[in-house]
Amino acid sequence: MTATGTQARSRGRVQDPVDFQDFALGRGGQLFRTAFLLTAGDAHLAEDLVQEALGRMFARWGRLSGLENPAGYAQTVLVSVFVSQRRKRSSSELPTEVLAEQAGGPAGQEDPALRVTLLTALRQLAPQDRAVLVLRYWEDRSVEETAAALRLSSTAVRSRSSRALERLRGVLGSGFAEIAER
Repeated sequence: MTATGTQARSRGRVQDPVDFQDFALGRGGQLFRTAFLLTAGDAHLAEDLVQEALGRMFARWGRLSGLENPAGYAQTVLVSVFVSQRRKRSSSELPTEVLAEQAGGPAGQEDPALRVTLLTALRQLAPQDRAVLVLRYWEDRSVEETAAALRLSSTAVRSRSSRALERLRGVLGSGFAEIAER
């Protein structure tokens, strides 16, 4: 590796397809966990979102070489792909009462009942509200970072977050406290 390549990598910048592969392998798990939550536990759709986001990044990889935080940009692309796909698919999905078997996931692996309860509640939120909650509370992003990622104002993020949390509390109800205490 050249000195320039070492310097670029040490600043978080990446230069070529080899670096993209390293980046994709290194960040793929985190992107999947975020996508898993955005899709309210649909592992297959989460994989599709990650693939689409990484595909879009790869197509622009040469132009992204000066980017200081490619991981943050990847999260932004992932959320953008999610919101875009939700708009396209909103009329083609049919809800069911039976949850499909799901292989693993980031939240509540020790307690399947808690995980199913949370994912079911997340499914009932609008996609953009779900994205706000995932970015703010799962990704631990600031209001400003969330606003930038979703192309919303800070005020819109605060109000969406407040309303989405209130709705989530209403959906989860008092029975959630019993499940969470186990």
